[in-house]
Amino acid sequence: MRTDPVTLQVLRNHCRAAAESMATTLYRTAHSTFVKETEDFTIQLLDAQGKTCAVPLDLGATWYPGVDYEAAIGLVPGGYDPGDVALTSDPYSGYLSTHSPDTNMWKPVFHEGAVIAFAGGHIHNVDVGGAVPASLSRTLTEVHQEGLRIPPSKLYRAGVLDETLVRTILANVRVPEQNWGDLKALVAAVNTGERRILDLVRRFGAETLKDGLADLLDYGEAQARAVLADLPDGTYTFADYCDEDGVGGDPLRLKLTLRIQGDSAELDFTGTDPQTLSSMNVPTGGHPRHSLILVGVYYVLSALSPKILLNFGTTRPFTCILPEGSVVNPAHPAAVGMRSLTCARLRSLVFGAFAQAAPERLPAAPAGSSSIINLAAEHPRTGRRVIAAVAPIVGGGGGMPHRDGTDGSGADAAYLKNSPVEITESEAPVRILRYGLMPDTGGAGTHRGGLATVLEFTTDAPDATVTARNRDRTQFRPWGTLGGKPGAPSSFALNPGTEREQDLRNTDLLHLAPGDVVRIVSPGGGGRGDPAARKPEAVLRDIQAGRLSVAAAERDYAVVLRGGAVDADATAALRARAAPRQGFDGGPERAAHEARWDTDAYAALIEALARVPASWRGRLKRRLFAAVRAAPEQAPREAIAAVLRADRAFARALAEGAGRG
Repeated sequence: MRTDPVTLQVLRNHCRAAAESMATTLYRTAHSTFVKETEDFTIQLLDAQGKTCAVPLDLGATWYPGVDYEAAIGLVPGGYDPGDVALTSDPYSGYLSTHSPDTNMWKPVFHEGAVIAFAGGHIHNVDVGGAVPASLSRTLTEVHQEGLRIPPSKLYRAGVLDETLVRTILANVRVPEQNWGDLKALVAAVNTGERRILDLVRRFGAETLKDGLADLLDYGEAQARAVLADLPDGTYTFADYCDEDGVGGDPLRLKLTLRIQGDSAELDFTGTDPQTLSSMNVPTGGHPRHSLILVGVYYVLSALSPKILLNFGTTRPFTCILPEGSVVNPAHPAAVGMRSLTCARLRSLVFGAFAQAAPERLPAAPAGSSSIINLAAEHPRTGRRVIAAVAPIVGGGGGMPHRDGTDGSGADAAYLKNSPVEITESEAPVRILRYGLMPDTGGAGTHRGGLATVLEFTTDAPDATVTARNRDRTQFRPWGTLGGKPGAPSSFALNPGTEREQDLRNTDLLHLAPGDVVRIVSPGGGGRGDPAARKPEAVLRDIQAGRLSVAAAERDYAVVLRGGAVDADATAALRARAAPRQGFDGGPERAAHEARWDTDAYAALIEALARVPASWRGRLKRRLFAAVRAAPEQAPREAIAAVLRADRAFARALAEGAGRG
């Protein structure tokens, strides 16, 4: 290490403070509710190669502490000069931005004529044009439908704004003044970063800063390796599911084989489903340490070592295998706008694999579904068209080794802040009817899963459009561990409790008439440990707080109440008759699915898909699932083989050895 430990710790604190200052600038000057309230943004202090060295810990999203800007930085033509500011929103250019609403921006910081570091960050624009308001829907099938994409380009050249680029951006979005306001806030943030980095140069000297940034990466790596070295070597396999791979589609299976060897780990996603025909693909370019794939790893490391330093160095002990043409490494022009839905399941997938390596130290599954509600409508009061984020609906955290899961704030999406009702109602033609926690939704366990969130709202605007991205977990529930039960599934309804009620399930685009009521309930977190081992007084406290009903206490926890108090004798008798619970519980829906689609069936599916071109796989998967459904008495492997034999085009492709591309 080039920097002495005391100086390195001081520098670490200063770098974090610089990142916090950048984040505060963005947070305080942004225009859209989604940035200034929900905080869907990130900030990074980067070294001269574009590797993240420091991030804020108190503001913004937690997805990108190890993000790598290097490829995107290199795609800007003509190199860099002082005063340049570059940006991109193209998911397929450098694989930095991960869907078109995310605009990444970076500014080179010069000292004595050379780039010494970069200041970077991203914002989520509420709308960037495209086929639907807010730009995102799983109904979209190619990236060209998802709004304006900007390849790595200079917004400022030597301090001079590119007015043509700005006009092009604003001409292609639905709320241009809002987008431009947020972009200017991000420019202010990277300018703040430049000033703070130069302050560090004056304080520590250029060479000490450069060496220190490199040592911070090495330090992050060393800490991550220490965590891995404390886990047992082995191979751990886990699978998890999204409800469907598109509108009315089939389950989307994600599979991970985690191999821990000493102080390193390999995450092999072989066996994961092919890229989808919808927008649920995760654009990684096959990067072995892509930050979207490693979000679950960041959370696991933080759970096992709460004071760990998160930066690009933290990712070095991990190598990801991302099969080309799969949902975690799609080929252009696959749609990617709803990648956050799949990323939520990737987090649960990583949790599940690591929980096998350290079951006593890790929680059950969090909700794994953070529905982002946006409303587009003409505001009756102003006559102006608005697109506003109503709220992120985040579910409960999984039961922890030492306590219950957090209510209404799942561990994997807790960074999404709720928008104050007053702000939402002042900025959009919407009235919030109910917003709170949903009783009886946390998975039962010795440590209960966190409760789901419920939101009901209505609008008086004519022809309002609602997008509810990331809708999931109506079928495959957040799983419980060590005998805990799964969390309750999510739900989505139009005009609930009336004769016009509609079950919307995972619909993410709907049109409202004035007076229509929408109700959305997130999933609950999974439970951890046998529910019969939960202390009866803890069950009683949940009933008294409105978290649990009396019926659920008896059904799920074998706790009997009489006159508002625990009946100790009846409870003891009921618990004595209950069979002990242990192990994993993914819920009845998952059990039913895997009874048909077992290990052998999925092996046959993956074998078939691997033998055809990547562009064929999504459609072939749907045909194979339909064939298996149509022949319930036939083994899935036989039904799959019959389809391939009967289809001349597929048979010809197989005979010619297609599918190597």
